[in-house]
Amino acid sequence: MALVPCQVLHAAILLSYCSILCNYKAIDMPAHQTYGGSWKFLTFIDLVIQAVFFGICVLTDLSSLLTRGNDSQEQERQLKKLISLRDWMMAVLAFPVGVFVVTMFWSIYIYDRELVYPKLLDNFIPAWLNHGMKKMIEDSLKIKSDTSYKVCYLCTQSGFILETETQRGSSLWSDIMYFVATGFGFISLPGTW
Repeated sequence: MALVPCQVLHAAILLSYCSILCNYKAIDMPAHQTYGGSWKFLTFIDLVIQAVFFGICVLTDLSSLLTRGNDSQEQERQLKKLISLRDWMMAVLAFPVGVFVVTMFWSIYIYDRELVYPKLLDNFIPAWLNHGMKKMIEDSLKIKSDTSYKVCYLCTQSGFILETETQRGSSLWSDIMYFVATGFGFISLPGTW
C-alpha cells in the first residue's frame, strides 16, 4: 500500500503542530502561570484546533488505507462518518478560526505591534516559534484547501449554528479574560467602546 502525497502531508503537518505546541508549552512565561494559562491566547486555542483537525485527517487516512479492499459494510459506514467529521470540522472550525486568527494577528501587528505581540515577548518566545505559530496555520490551511473536496457545511443549519456558537464562545472567553486581567466589565457589550 503506497501512501499518496495528501496522506504524507497530513502526517507531516500534524507532527509540525505537535512540535510547535510542545515547544510553546516548554516556554517558562509568566502569562502561563496566571488565570487561563495558555488557553487565554486565541493563537494557542487555534493551534490546538488545527492539531486536532489534522489528527482527524491522519486517522481518516489510516482508516481508509486499512479498509481498502474490504467488503465490510460496517467499516465503510464508520469511514464515511469519520470523513464527514473531518469535512465538517474543516468547514466549521479549522478554516474559519484559522483564517480569523492569522488575519487579525497580522493586521493588528502591522498597525501596532504592542497591541497584539509586545516586544517583551521576544525575550520568552523565539522568533522561529512565533512565526511557526502564525505562518504554519496559514500554510497548512492553504494546503488542505487546495487538496481536498469542498463541502459547504456552513450552508446547513447545524453548521451555521455551530459557527455562531463558536463565535459567541470566543467572544465570551475574551470577555472573561479581559475581566480577570483588568477587573473591568465586559468589552463586547454595546456602548462600552
